[in-house]
Amino acid sequence: MKTLIMTVAILVIVLGFAGITFGQTVPPQSAANLNAMTVAELEKAGDAARAAKDYEQAIDCFEIAIGKDKKNAVLYNKLGLSQLKAGNNDAARASFEKAMKRNSKYADAVNNVGAVYFVQRNLGQATRYFKKAVALEESRPAFHVNLGAAWFGQNKLERAMAEYRRALQLDPDALARNVNAGVAAQISTSEERARYDYMMAKIYAKLGNTEECLRCLRKAKEGGYRNLANVYKDEEFLQIRQDQRLAEIAPPPVAH
Repeated sequence: MKTLIMTVAILVIVLGFAGITFGQTVPPQSAANLNAMTVAELEKAGDAARAAKDYEQAIDCFEIAIGKDKKNAVLYNKLGLSQLKAGNNDAARASFEKAMKRNSKYADAVNNVGAVYFVQRNLGQATRYFKKAVALEESRPAFHVNLGAAWFGQNKLERAMAEYRRALQLDPDALARNVNAGVAAQISTSEERARYDYMMAKIYAKLGNTEECLRCLRKAKEGGYRNLANVYKDEEFLQIRQDQRLAEIAPPPVAH
């Protein structure tokens, strides 16, 4: 079975935006001004620059702050986030790894290392780090979504389903695109999208969410999913078969 090809929108775990208005303009700071700031002031300025999408300024702020506080794992993580947004993936991964070195139980940094590998399509390494993040903080829906996407990218659908199901148990909105939930898979072909929608329908059916299950089945049908008739065979849909709306999506098999 061929490997699914995906493009992804990465929502890495972001910290430090409290009290900041996104899109606001941040006046550029000279090197002298930055050097005169305290670590706390530099962190706040870096957060503001990152929120305003001035990633180079944010990088300057966090690098100078780290120069004053070399043991601060949070600063390394924020530096990595800025570098990732600036398109410097290797530098971002190095910063996240430094955050991990200073705090081996820093689940956000572990997850973010996995996110960089995911962007670089190294799904084996991405899976490794996402699994570590889950082990550190099992109750974080984002980590399960990320791990599910990594498994899905390797065509290991049962494992992907298990992670997505757990994420939805923790947060019913965990897979919504407008939620900072982790990796959102955007499948490159309509056939793969339809297959993904059918898999999600299975998950929602297992969780007893009829409305979402039917919505995903409709999307799978619109995408031309070839095995839609399997809703009458797959055990996950046992309860859904009692809903008359299912027949509108997939006509029941004709009895012989």
